Amino acid sequence: MNKFEIGDKVSVLDEAMDGTVMAIKGNEITIETEDQFTMTYSAHELVKINHSGNLNYFVRSEAMDKKAIDTQLSRSQMELKKKMEKVERGVPEFDLHIEKLVKNKNGLTNYDILTLQLETAKRHVEFAIKNRIPKIVFIHGVGEGVLKTELDYMLKNYEMISFQDANYQKYGLGATEIYFRQNVR
Repeated sequence: MNKFEIGDKVSVLDEAMDGTVMAIKGNEITIETEDQFTMTYSAHELVKINHSGNLNYFVRSEAMDKKAIDTQLSRSQMELKKKMEKVERGVPEFDLHIEKLVKNKNGLTNYDILTLQLETAKRHVEFAIKNRIPKIVFIHGVGEGVLKTELDYMLKNYEMISFQDANYQKYGLGATEIYFRQNVR
């Protein structure tokens, strides 16, 4: 099993996301991503990366071939490759299901759960505005639609935001895509 320490560089399995360990609470590891988002994962969802950028405990075949490929590419091909990697990183997604936000929801009322979900969403929206992130996605699920309705109400209070249902093929009806119109300074 991976042993993590605060300050370790980690990569998230099944997502193109790296970060630094900021807090450890039992099996839950809180990381700060390269985009300065704070996210919490179970220890089994993360792998430690050593200082050279290689994975310590898990080897991805694409990582093994990366150096060989990089040495063969011309300068323009390298620039194109970097742009493509940026695009592939995708849009930050935030799962607002209560199971993803707290370790144990016992004792929380429906009001407490909804309040926590909305406060989390608001924190991510304000972070995105502050850091000029153009787009994020909230995964809220379908359920009875209470969280989606409250999210819509909250988002309508921001003048620089537009939002819509996220890609149906990827999320079904359970996600909302938020776009931030940024003022040019």
